[in-house]
Amino acid sequence: MIVNGVTLEPDVSGALWWPGRRLLAVADLHLGKGSAYARHGSLLPPWDSHATLSRLGEAIARRRPSTVVCLGDSFHDDGAPSRLDGACLDELGTLVDGREWVWVAGNHDPEPPEAFAGRAVPALTLGPLTFRHEPSAGSGAGEVCGHLHPSATVRSRGTRMRRRCFASDGARALLPAFGAYAGGLDVHERAIADLFAGGFDVWMIGRERVGLVDRRHLVRPGYAGRKDERFEAWQA
Repeated sequence: MIVNGVTLEPDVSGALWWPGRRLLAVADLHLGKGSAYARHGSLLPPWDSHATLSRLGEAIARRRPSTVVCLGDSFHDDGAPSRLDGACLDELGTLVDGREWVWVAGNHDPEPPEAFAGRAVPALTLGPLTFRHEPSAGSGAGEVCGHLHPSATVRSRGTRMRRRCFASDGARALLPAFGAYAGGLDVHERAIADLFAGGFDVWMIGRERVGLVDRRHLVRPGYAGRKDERFEAWQA
C-alpha cells in the first residue's frame, strides 16, 4: 500500500505497519466495550479486552515497533480504564513500556488516558502522513484514520464472507477496527465510499494473511439475514 508516497504494510492483526519509521498504527481498540454493554443489561462474554490486547501484543512482538500510534477510541468510554481487570492493566502497561506510545483522541475517548503512560494528542503528523481518528472533509492527502470500521464482503464457493479490511485510494488510508467487539461498516456505504471519489482498493484480512481484493468480486450491502452469510470475527 502506498499512501501519499509512503510505503505502508497492512498487517494480518488489523494494524498498519510503517517500516520506514518502525511505527505500528492501530485504530478503535474499544477496550472495555463488553463491560460497558454488561452495565446496560447486554451480557456479552467479558473477554473482548483480553482478546484485543493479546492480538496487539502478538503484533508488537512480531513487528518490534519503536512507536505505536492508537488512532482514537482506544477506550470505549470514560469509565473503561477503571473497569479493566488487573490482567488487562498489567498487559497494557507492559505493551506501553519501553517504546514511544501515542494516544490520538477519539470521539469515545476525547480526554487523555490518565491511568496510562504515553503521549496524548488530537492528531499526529510525521512527514507526509497525518494520523487522526476521524477522516477530514476533502481529499485528506496523507491521512491515516480509523473511526469508520471498514469491512468488505466477497462471495467464495457459494458463501458470502464478510471480513474487516483496509481501504485506500493512495492519498488516504482507512484502518479496520482493532477491537474484538468493534464490528464493521461495509465499504460501499456512503460514509466510507464518499471519502474516495475516484475509487479505492481494499485489503481484506484473512486468517493468515491480508489480501488485495479485486473490486469486481466485492458484494454490495443488502444481504442481511441470508443463510449463506458468515462474518469472520477476530480469532481470540
